[in-house]
Amino acid sequence: MDTKAIALVLADVDGTLVTHEKVLTERAKRAVASLRSHGIGFAVTSGRPPRGMAMLFADLALSTPVAGFNGGLIVSTDLRVIESRVIPDEVTKPAVERLLASHLDVWLYIGNDWLVRDSAAPHVDREAKTVGFMPKVVDSLDDHLSGVTKIVGVSDDEALMQRCESEAQKAFGAHATVACSQPYYLDITHRDANKGAVVEFLSKHLGIAAENIATIGDQPNDISMFRKSGLSIAMGNAADHVKAEARVSTASCDDEGFAIAMEKFVLASHE
Repeated sequence: MDTKAIALVLADVDGTLVTHEKVLTERAKRAVASLRSHGIGFAVTSGRPPRGMAMLFADLALSTPVAGFNGGLIVSTDLRVIESRVIPDEVTKPAVERLLASHLDVWLYIGNDWLVRDSAAPHVDREAKTVGFMPKVVDSLDDHLSGVTKIVGVSDDEALMQRCESEAQKAFGAHATVACSQPYYLDITHRDANKGAVVEFLSKHLGIAAENIATIGDQPNDISMFRKSGLSIAMGNAADHVKAEARVSTASCDDEGFAIAMEKFVLASHE
């Protein structure tokens, strides 16, 4: 497509907009500012809760809706809820039970609360530093299985995660969206809470045709937005099957891949 037609860029955050160390580089900031100076909008979507992206709002001068939980909760930049989609209660209990039976740790997100069973469990401390707030520790998840926005299964066993992703998609795919947002995070959200639906929401909300939206990401949960947008860009750190779903690829997130993609694939034709 003619990249002069791009009117909006929708970016994943972790492993895409920021480095693996969660750094938003100066070059990335300049790329977003340059998009804006050329009349191209910029929006973000992530498996993170919306408040876990708030540290980016000022640096990027964001004004577009922010899609957290892979689209499960869409808010304005003052964190006012625009749209919310929770997992059906009849899905939550069996999904949690399946993940626990597969020896994954399980987290729940309900509204603004992040619930864990053990604050010392793998990735809890890292996630808290990433999103900027601490979880609530509960003895059991059994009393918290209603109104859940996102279920996360956690393990550093990548083969186990891939197997659990496939099994959960088969078991719950008709009623929920199931995809890994990181190699160690398996996200389960509402059926219509996925990044492809975020493209559709922004298209309608902003009056921009989906074919005039560019998307960029690195994980399996980004594939749905690749399939809905006019230009799809995979990060260099993406797995091969994710790259295969994108129109073009860029460098890794640790090598300025986001900024390079904006400069090469979006801004070059506007100079």
